Amino acid sequence: MTFTHGFAGTNGLHMYYEVHGQAVPGQPPLLLIPGGGSTIGTNFAELIPLLAEQRQVIAVEEEGHGRTQPTSRPLTAENSAGDILAVLERLNVDTVDVLGFSAGGHTAVALALGGPSVVRRLIVASTFVSRDAVPDEFWDGMAEATPDDMPDTYKDADRLLNPEPGHLERLFELDRQRILNFPGWTAAELGTITAPTLVVSADRDVVTAEYAARMAGTIPGARLLIVPGGHGDYLGEQAASGGDLRTMHATLPFLLRFLGE
Repeated sequence: MTFTHGFAGTNGLHMYYEVHGQAVPGQPPLLLIPGGGSTIGTNFAELIPLLAEQRQVIAVEEEGHGRTQPTSRPLTAENSAGDILAVLERLNVDTVDVLGFSAGGHTAVALALGGPSVVRRLIVASTFVSRDAVPDEFWDGMAEATPDDMPDTYKDADRLLNPEPGHLERLFELDRQRILNFPGWTAAELGTITAPTLVVSADRDVVTAEYAARMAGTIPGARLLIVPGGHGDYLGEQAASGGDLRTMHATLPFLLRFLGE
């Protein structure tokens, strides 16, 4: 399998990207956007080799995450969507399918809204699009959270890539403020998404299956997939799966089927 990586710069930020596999005629690359606190590896290391057997995969790390260093900007879905457009321009890619996980799903939605000609098909996994998706206790807990609340998997990965003092704390604060300040999108805004969309959630996820169904009903023509599991184990996410990849292997055919329709 071919592999390349690099950085693309825009507005003072240099976004890290990886390209796995070769371009497949008639199929755009699949863009993967990890969730908060994560790296490409912690979210998608198990999934990428399986995907790249069938199509080219581009994976990115958002500001402050992994190899993409933080700037003075706030971390927002819209800022990250602009960073991703710079990556695609660097790679001479006009169109992609997109899979965004958790907070990365916010970026995927922002990309589909801001660049409808860029996103052919959209998968939003274990994410939400409005603040009423979660109870008040979620927001209270986020307001009081500290880096100690991060999964050890995420902390270990960041310290391995960025051992300098303060980096982990900066990463945590970027993500915390991103969620606390998340405005959500109105039904009217979501109604302008033109990319065929698959909403994926687990039955023991951050949001309920009922909310995921409501979200799918707001995006025109969206499909819904509820899988048995937790927050990201069905993608092989390391903190959630704990190395048990059975749910990932069961879910993958549904994702590939949607992307291939």
